[in-house]
Amino acid sequence: MILEEPLLHTFPLPPCLVKGDYKALYKYFSTAGKKALDTAESLGLSREEACHNLLFATTFNSYGGLKVLFPGILANIATAGEKLHEKLVAEIRGAVAEASGKVTLAALEKMELTKSVVWEALRLDPPVKFQYAHAKTDLQIESHDGVYQVKKGEMLFGYQPLATKDARVFGPTAKEFVPDRFVGEEGSKLLKYVYWSNGRETEDPSTENKQCPGKNFVVLVGRLFLVELFLRYDTFTAKVGTELLGTSVVFTGVTKATSGPGAE
Repeated sequence: MILEEPLLHTFPLPPCLVKGDYKALYKYFSTAGKKALDTAESLGLSREEACHNLLFATTFNSYGGLKVLFPGILANIATAGEKLHEKLVAEIRGAVAEASGKVTLAALEKMELTKSVVWEALRLDPPVKFQYAHAKTDLQIESHDGVYQVKKGEMLFGYQPLATKDARVFGPTAKEFVPDRFVGEEGSKLLKYVYWSNGRETEDPSTENKQCPGKNFVVLVGRLFLVELFLRYDTFTAKVGTELLGTSVVFTGVTKATSGPGAE
């Protein structure tokens, strides 16, 4: 963090550092993404603008975001241990078996614990923890204990875990990984306090807000990641640490699936 602020958040990086590589990527996306760019043109966007957006969404949002997301999920389920793995195996393989051995969206929707695990990992360790913005109008910000006046133009800074680990909302286990926290009717009521996407989990991204456009995709991919993992393996162990850009997970052992579609 000491180096990150002055190097990445204070001054813009000189374009010359990445210009050549960016041009090469742009050329590739302009060809490989032809169908997507055709669709963009039919919606009124220029091919150039659409190609820049497609490149950004793929390299930064998708690759960069998932590179942070997957280790975060793995770290939490590795620490939770074998009992959680057994529950996930039972739920995932049971739902896939009911779908004739296929991973379908309908099967995914039956995996309540799996979805809860992804949400809980995002609650505890959101991929983007810091938010910066200038107030567009005068406004009031309310907390449990007070009301704060903010003037138009003032800089706002938010550290998301302060809200997502709020003990007044999530109770004495607010700072702990509770896999089934969001299971059932009562659990689903807590989703409005999950803000990893820069908005409530119960709301959808729109042109009127700053919520992550890939919000639902991220949760879906996180669930698919767990499904593929536990179709192939019964359990695993790992060494969890930290690195400059997030969590480090090194597998130390795996037990191959002894039942279900992934069993040998």
